[in-house]
This record gives sequence, structure tokens and C-alpha cells, in this order.
Amino acid sequence: MTVSTKNDNSRTALRRDLRACRAALSAAQRVAAAQGLVAQVEQVPEFITDHRIAGYWATAGELPLAALMAGVLARGQIWHLPIVADDGQLRFAPWRMGDALAPNRYGIPEPVCAPGQSLSPQEMDVVLVPLLGFDRGGHRLGFGGGYYDRSFSFLQGRVDVGKPVLVGVGYAMQEVERINAQPWDVRLDYVATERELIDLTPPPA
Repeated sequence: MTVSTKNDNSRTALRRDLRACRAALSAAQRVAAAQGLVAQVEQVPEFITDHRIAGYWATAGELPLAALMAGVLARGQIWHLPIVADDGQLRFAPWRMGDALAPNRYGIPEPVCAPGQSLSPQEMDVVLVPLLGFDRGGHRLGFGGGYYDRSFSFLQGRVDVGKPVLVGVGYAMQEVERINAQPWDVRLDYVATERELIDLTPPPA
């Protein structure tokens, strides 16, 4: 199912509608989507070859990433989770199943790590970005906090694929006809759903 913006340009209303659609998914649909996601994300070349991979801890019905971790660890890559820093930026800390977690200010689990153990956004190779909505222009509708846009603002205006590669992750039903981009929005390089990988990178010269 595709949600249409039609004449409603309100991001608040769009977020509400998308949250409701996502909340209506059954447990079986979520499990099937998580399994289908693996084949799509693994088509991203850098996800297979590069070293530092950032995921997220799925909350509020987000598409879970646990099924991706086995392949990451088998390839000798390092899985990271985001940490909300005091300055409103994201940092990323290595995490394996069983490592300590603690809830942040929003109740989202974060790795427990000493100062200096987390990495900056610029140091990541691939970042899997949660979203509420996306369009086929590479635009993402987030949750309204602006953490990812602030943290990856250095990528604004990029015309080729660099470091890190940003892969939006969501259910196919989170696609919208068009998201009205804001000046601070950072475009995605790919969007991965349970059904397909949408390649938003420029064609080879």
C-alpha cells in the first residue's frame, strides 16, 4: 500500500497517517518483512565489503534489523548502534548481542560504552537509517527530531556516493508519492524495503 500526500502538505499529518499504517501490521507481517529485508540490503555493495556498519534498535514498529546481524558478523564487519550525544548529534558505538544496553532520554536502548569508544558519523561506512516515509527521489520523512539530518549534514549537496552510504530502511507501505524536501534534509543513497532495493545513486558516467 502506498500512502499519498495528495493535497496535504503537513508533515505532522503525514507522520500520523504513516504511524497508523505501520501500527496496523501484524506480528507475522513484521517477521516476514524482517526476513525479506536481508536480501535487499545485501545488494548494496558497500554493505558487503565495508567494515563499519551502523544499524538502529527498532522501536515503535520500525522494521527490525536483527536478521542482518549474522551476515555482518560472519563477514568480520562491526555492527554499531547510534547514541544520542549531549549536543544533539548522533555517535555510533560497536555492539554485539549480549553487550550492555541502557535506555536513552527517549527510552531507546543504546550501547553502554566509555567516552572515546563511540565513532562520529564521518567514520561510518554504511548507515541504515530508520524512517517513517520515503519517496523515490531519495527524500526521507523522519520522526521530527532531526538527529540524522543534523548528524549527516556534511553530506548535503553530495552528487555521488561517498562515505558513509545512507540506506533508508522501511516497509514498502511507507512509500509516499512525494515528500516536500526541506533545506536541512539529507538525501538517501538507497532505500531498502522487504520487497526491493531502490537505487538512488547517480548512474555511472
